[in-house]
Amino acid sequence: MIRELVGAELIRPEKHFRWRGGEITRMEGFTDAVFAFAVTLLVVSLEVPKTYSELIAAMKGFIAFAICFALLVQIWYQHYVYARRYGLQTRYAITLNFILLFVVLFYVYPLKFLFTLSVSGLSGGALAVDRHILDIQDTQVATLIVIYAAGFTAVFGVFALLHYYAYGKRSELNLDEYESIRTRSSFVENTADAVLGTCIVLTAKLLPARIGMYSSLLFVLIGLNHFIIGWIFGKRERLALEKMQAVSRAAATP
Repeated sequence: MIRELVGAELIRPEKHFRWRGGEITRMEGFTDAVFAFAVTLLVVSLEVPKTYSELIAAMKGFIAFAICFALLVQIWYQHYVYARRYGLQTRYAITLNFILLFVVLFYVYPLKFLFTLSVSGLSGGALAVDRHILDIQDTQVATLIVIYAAGFTAVFGVFALLHYYAYGKRSELNLDEYESIRTRSSFVENTADAVLGTCIVLTAKLLPARIGMYSSLLFVLIGLNHFIIGWIFGKRERLALEKMQAVSRAAATP
């Protein structure tokens, strides 16, 4: 029964973008398993708390866990949509997929550490799972940001390459005008995120530690990037849809 639902419509396909992915492939199944393992690594403790103190300590890590979980879900969902839209199973696409999974697994602990530190600091230590986590130098914070931003750059750089590859195969995939524009939009959006991550790496690395440690604030520009790109390509997408609908109506008119 589950096998019949998978590859059908567990999640409703997009209205104007035909999903070319069929049944869930071994690559997608492996990807889901890797993401599930990554989420497991995010858990504050893999052991069931044996005392009240251990339970409270575990609960203090809930907010940081929730943030990290949300970020991983976002990456997983973007991968899911890509696989459903294009269904590419070439050697190049599979290689990029493995690189993405490697980066996700490698950066789970830096991700967890960074947001645990951030939540602990913002709460004044009230939500510190371990008080020693706050004993960190400015240079170490800057290095931590470099590590996280490098992982961010790698993840969205891979997504940019995947969408660029799909756009290059638009004829083989039989993408219509709207789908081609959406693919280009995704490529530009992921490229902008990767460039922003690179800028944060350089800022944190080259500026003095007491200043570089605040370079993570540049991540707020993600929203601005997506708004501008969405506005530019959104107009093109609407025009493409209107054009396609006009052609369709004309063809249906006797």
